[in-house]
Amino acid sequence: MTAWQRRLGDGLAVLGGARPDVLEAAPGARPRFVALGGVLLSTGGLAVVSMAFAVAMALGVWWPLALLVGLGWGAVVVNLDRMLLVGMAHDASLKRNLVLAVPRVGLALILGAVIATPLTLQVFSSEIDTEVKAMQAEAADAYRESLETDARFAGLAELREEVALSESIVASGGVADPQLAVVHGDATAAQQAYDAALATQRELEAKAQCELDGTCGTGEAGTGQAYVEARAAADAQAAVVASARSALDAATEAASAAEGRAAQLASASLETDRAELERLTAEQVRLQTAFDATVEDADGILARLEALDRLGDRNATLAAAQVMLSLLFMSIEILPVLMKLLLNFGPPSAYDKLAALRDSGDVEIEELQKESRLTVAAAREEMLVMAEQERIDRQKAAIVARREAAEAAAAAERAAAARAAERAAAAAEAPLPSAVETLRPWETGPMRLARTVLGARRRPADRVPAGV
Repeated sequence: MTAWQRRLGDGLAVLGGARPDVLEAAPGARPRFVALGGVLLSTGGLAVVSMAFAVAMALGVWWPLALLVGLGWGAVVVNLDRMLLVGMAHDASLKRNLVLAVPRVGLALILGAVIATPLTLQVFSSEIDTEVKAMQAEAADAYRESLETDARFAGLAELREEVALSESIVASGGVADPQLAVVHGDATAAQQAYDAALATQRELEAKAQCELDGTCGTGEAGTGQAYVEARAAADAQAAVVASARSALDAATEAASAAEGRAAQLASASLETDRAELERLTAEQVRLQTAFDATVEDADGILARLEALDRLGDRNATLAAAQVMLSLLFMSIEILPVLMKLLLNFGPPSAYDKLAALRDSGDVEIEELQKESRLTVAAAREEMLVMAEQERIDRQKAAIVARREAAEAAAAAERAAAARAAERAAAAAEAPLPSAVETLRPWETGPMRLARTVLGARRRPADRVPAGV
């Protein structure tokens, strides 16, 4: 095994939750932790790809940026999975293992579902794209129908019909106005009456002519009685034709006048109706265009999930494939936790025993260190208390000595004051001898004067000590 392979294996083992110090003492557990680390990396790789697809589908961002976001999500998933593994230490108790495993498996299932969804959508992307376009077309049609029934455009169909009718009336000069049906009927009836009268006149004229020629009727040529009667009938019919012609002209004039008035009215209302129609149509087109643009951009994860559900409802094979693919991705995600759980159900390995010993040894060492620290701290505190007590005793002794010295000085002062008072009282009671009487006869000159002065002073025994 080369050095880089060794380093890679150590990294995967640490990623799988192994302790390097214990792994050195129990190298047989190394392949297991290397495999766990590889599984964690595989789940992280799936998470990276899944998040990259999800970000690209939801936000439509640039692929390198989506991949960068996917790498961050993959690191989060790997860290969460590693936390789930590290937190499941070996324990022989089935109850404790289940209590530890249930929330971890639940969290792993949630992560697996989140990771599997974008991958499943990407696998069926071609079918989903087709279904999304169909959903967009259906949504556009439904919105168009809703606009037709919208209160804002309630009279749009009638307005279109009115504008079309007005345009046809104006184009036809008023002939296309349906309100002129009665006038046109009168004109038609007058035309039919005139045509009938004219046809009858022509028949009578032909009959009179053939009587004159002798080619019909009596067969005798000339102006006989039959001709005179035929001519009279033809002349009478001419008056009927003239009357029918007058009625036709009157009906035609009335129809022309009505058509002119209808054309004027249609032309007057056409501009207003056309402007309103253009406004409503433009507003409807604007709303429809905005909705179409929105629907065209609505091809994110939610729309694709809906399209996948619709495909699954119509196609049982696709639904089964979707379920199996989702379960595959979810199984890969929960595989590390399941492996750790299954390993915990087995007997403890050498690695587990050494890890337990190391942990118990660390605890004992820490307890010993704690006791040593407590002992040292207690001794240090006791020394501090003793030193503080000595300092306080020294301060108390100094205070007592100063107090005793002050009391002795005060007593000495009081005694000196009392002695001074006694001497002053005794001196006041005994009269002092005069200087003349105390002088000896032989004490003359300077010696006599000095004696006189010194005799007037106090004796040294009468003085109060300066220090008292």
